[in-house]
Amino acid sequence: MKYVKYHGLGNDYIVIRPSDVNGNLEAKRIRLICHRNYGIGSDGILLGPLHSDTCDFRLRILNHDGSEAEKSGNGLRIFSRYLYDQGLVHENPFTVETPGGIVVCHVQDGGKAVTVEMGEVSFLSTKIPVTGDEREVLRESMEIGGTIFEYCAATVGNPHCVILCDEVSPDLARHYGPLIETDLHFPNRTNVQFLKIIDRQNIQIEIWERGAGYTLASGSSSIAAAAVAYRLGVCDSSITVHMPGGSLDIFLSQGFAATMTGPVTRICEGTIDQEMFEEELRIG
Repeated sequence: MKYVKYHGLGNDYIVIRPSDVNGNLEAKRIRLICHRNYGIGSDGILLGPLHSDTCDFRLRILNHDGSEAEKSGNGLRIFSRYLYDQGLVHENPFTVETPGGIVVCHVQDGGKAVTVEMGEVSFLSTKIPVTGDEREVLRESMEIGGTIFEYCAATVGNPHCVILCDEVSPDLARHYGPLIETDLHFPNRTNVQFLKIIDRQNIQIEIWERGAGYTLASGSSSIAAAAVAYRLGVCDSSITVHMPGGSLDIFLSQGFAATMTGPVTRICEGTIDQEMFEEELRIG
């Protein structure tokens, strides 16, 4: 099984062509490939390119825990770089179909940077989804682990819960992130961002990613947090999102259509040996 590995600000993915998959890429196999001791090690797998009836390409995004994500900003930038490296695209816009909607990608700087038009952000509870009456989920409160948090929720094609904070830290995300991810407010679970406003053009976030855990960076999380800051009126439409892995530039239209620009780094390529899959029973 051949693969190529990339990272976007420390958020790493393995790209595998469907034609290179031996057998079914089921959940336990995904968990093993992504395992950082017994496998290659990554936050997830990008399975593509797949055929699309509506777009140039189609992509499946498989989380570290074996579940499937609707959309991933870093994943889409990495997939775009992979297509560029394989000679399937050049420095011209192209479309990618994901379960979370169609995006437009544009590779720049010889593959070192990618811009993705990620679609419109919505704060409607029925679209995210969040339990309760239909509403925009803005500045609501929840009690998690004995602590009251003020939060907003959004969807970029996948669900996000943005926690408004005076200060953020990895410990905060690691402790409360898994509790919020699986809270009953969110029927499909949720990605979680802990958001600090720096000024009108800059925000800082720590991230707990649904299905992957604590991560150094996330494209869709950056968009969700930036969109919340813009919707609340505390930031302008052009926002730099600062994360432990680095920064992404987000632009939001008046209708909350989001465009993301950020780097991609190629790490390595190789072949997964069949012997590795003998470890499946060890990790379950």
